Amino acid sequence: MEEDTYEYEGREVTVSYDANRCIHVRECVEGLPAVFDADRRPWVDPDAAAPDAVADVVERCPTGALHYERADGRQEATPPVTVVTATSDGPLYVRGDVTVRAGGTVLEDTRVGLCRCGHSGNKPLCDNRHSRVFDAEGDIDPNAPLDAGEDTDGPLTITATPDGPFRLEGEFLLRTAEGVERRESAALCRCGRSGDKPFCDGTHAEVGFTTGEGE
Repeated sequence: MEEDTYEYEGREVTVSYDANRCIHVRECVEGLPAVFDADRRPWVDPDAAAPDAVADVVERCPTGALHYERADGRQEATPPVTVVTATSDGPLYVRGDVTVRAGGTVLEDTRVGLCRCGHSGNKPLCDNRHSRVFDAEGDIDPNAPLDAGEDTDGPLTITATPDGPFRLEGEFLLRTAEGVERRESAALCRCGRSGDKPFCDGTHAEVGFTTGEGE
């Protein structure tokens, strides 16, 4: 989980950007083009909009590539419901109180994009290579409203097992093309070859899937 982070300081809010977590979903440039302009250098101008507007758009970034710090101390709240969304032909998007473990490395965040095609160069995080190699059913907007009912009891721990699936432990909602279900555990495919996506069916062992993350 390599980082490549930049900070853009404004008077009332500072935006941080991790290029290694960005997969160009474009929530930022389409949501607030005065602040986020990929053709401008620097491409982020935090003073071009009110801090509330900047915060709202940053929180729509599903991979966690963007974060902010406000001068008034108001920060991003942990969502009361932890949701894992298996997107169409794309990554697992996770929102909530999330801890990701991979080869001894720990990432704690409220927004994460995880590779499930098996080809990312920044495993276990998505780096957008699925766009060329991966097919999976579904048509789900990770920012779409969700009638979640009761809050989930976090945190959710996601372990990227060496040469195997994601193992999820903790209460969460799993959103797929089939609907939404409340779960407390799951083994989700990360080799891209399961016949029961998003769940692991053991195909990773048959195809010789390797992750290179160590124990």
